[in-house]
Amino acid sequence: MSLFAPASRKYAIPAILMMAIIVLLSNYLVQFPLNDWLTWGAFSYPLSYLVTDVVNRLVGPGLARRVVVVGFVLAVLCSIWLATPRIAAASGAAFLFSQLTDIEVFNRLRRSRWWIAPLSSNTVAACLDTVIFWGIAFVGVSEHWLSWAVGDLMVKLAMATLVILPFRLLTRRKAGVPLEWRR
Repeated sequence: MSLFAPASRKYAIPAILMMAIIVLLSNYLVQFPLNDWLTWGAFSYPLSYLVTDVVNRLVGPGLARRVVVVGFVLAVLCSIWLATPRIAAASGAAFLFSQLTDIEVFNRLRRSRWWIAPLSSNTVAACLDTVIFWGIAFVGVSEHWLSWAVGDLMVKLAMATLVILPFRLLTRRKAGVPLEWRR
C-alpha cells in the first residue's frame, strides 16, 4: 500500500518538497537576528501554512496530514545539519503541533467564505507555533528570545493576511475541486 494514492501524488510530492525546503530554510535563518526583535526565519516559515492550506483545500485533510508528517521527518533530519539540535527539536515540535492544528481548524471552517478557513487556521497555528518554538529553542539561551518571539508572531500574522491572495489564486480554478471547496 502506497502512502499516497496515484491521483494525489501530483500534489503530495511538490508539497512535501516545498514544506521541507521552507522549514529547513527557516531553521537556518532563525539563527540570524535582523534586529533586536526579529530573525530572518520569521519571513520564510509562514509559507509552510500556505502549502498546508492549499493541499487541504484541493485534496483534503488526509493528504494534508501526510504531507505534514513526511515534510516534518525530512525537515527535522536535514535541520540537524544546518541548525543546533535544540532548534531542530523545537522546530519539529512546533511544526508538528501547529501544522496539525492548522489542518483541523481549516477543515472545520472549510465551508465558510473562502478566506475564513486559511486566515483563521493560520492565526491559531501561528500562535501555537510561536509559543512552542520559542519556548523550547531560546528560553534560557538568549536574552532577546521574548522580543524575537513577539516580532516573529507579528510577522506570521501579517503573512497570514498576505498569503490570502496566493491561496485564492492557487485554489480557485483547479479542475476536480468539489464546488463546496471553491467558496
